Amino acid sequence: MDADAAQYPEASALCDRIARPVQMIENIKAFYESINQASDPVRRGKQVLLLTRNKGAFIKKCPGTRNYICCGYQILHVGTFCTMDCSYCILQSYFHPPVLQFFVNQEDMKQELETFFSEKKFVRIGTGEFTDSLIWEWTGLSKILVPAFANQNHAVLELKTKTVAIDALKNLKHNRKTIIAWSLNTEKIVRTQELRSASLSARLKAAATCQAWGYPLAFHFDPMVIYPGCEKDYMDVIDTLFSTIDPENIVWISLGTFRFMPDLKLLIRQRFPDSKIVFGEFIKGLDGKMRYFKPLRIGLYKQIVDRIRQKAPDVRVYYCMEDEAVWKKTMGFVPSEVGGLPKMLDESAAKVCNLDF
Repeated sequence: MDADAAQYPEASALCDRIARPVQMIENIKAFYESINQASDPVRRGKQVLLLTRNKGAFIKKCPGTRNYICCGYQILHVGTFCTMDCSYCILQSYFHPPVLQFFVNQEDMKQELETFFSEKKFVRIGTGEFTDSLIWEWTGLSKILVPAFANQNHAVLELKTKTVAIDALKNLKHNRKTIIAWSLNTEKIVRTQELRSASLSARLKAAATCQAWGYPLAFHFDPMVIYPGCEKDYMDVIDTLFSTIDPENIVWISLGTFRFMPDLKLLIRQRFPDSKIVFGEFIKGLDGKMRYFKPLRIGLYKQIVDRIRQKAPDVRVYYCMEDEAVWKKTMGFVPSEVGGLPKMLDESAAKVCNLDF
């Protein structure tokens, strides 16, 4: 535990739940350096839980990426990193050092949310940008957040995960203001690249359970990985999804292909020597990230969008960080023609989650 966080009641309560020896860290810089000096800092960072406080704002704008269309998402910054180990994870190189952290100054978070709610601005906000939303269920976080969002009518919370840690959600009053979302991929990618995550069938079973509890749902095909036969595999996932979930209960589905900053390639090759995902046909995009050659992205997207529209023509489908050319060639329009991507998603959330808009 960061000595700076020991003053918070939540810190003591979480230490009791952990039921393991807790080390008080007086020199946080020395602690971070010890992680960096490990033979595999990422793996070591996943083995240590640091209870600390968030010294900045809890609510932040999604950083997005320049020159590509952003959805205007807001981030609720509750912690960092993840216990799973996906080969493609950008967080491996995003945090320095990569450490599993949970913020214990929850009263500060509650006060910031109360101020945010009082402004009565329509907003989409989620906890899954810098961590997996549901790995923190043991902390009681959802028991704080879900009722808080249920008691207002202008914002929607999205909890995004690759786990099946849904038990704490069962009896919560959510008033359909919390969206439970799953990252989906093909069986091959889940098995070979998303280590220690739940299986695809388990994720969809958990989604069906949350649907039965009255929660609206969302799904994210991101990152989609291009490999021989991937088109059929992704369409099989879509078919299974819509045989399991009622389309009218889906707020949105996002699509995005694998992209990465160049320095992540070496890290992936070092940590996952059997992975081939960095050896596709990549070029450097306008934001400096390596992206699949545009015709390849367009070809895959078009097939996936067409399949979704066959199964659920009214479900909102959007791209995470793509350009206007991709939108036009695969969707037949660009967001600016219909008021912008944020407006498109706001309208979908308002409709499915019964929000004031």
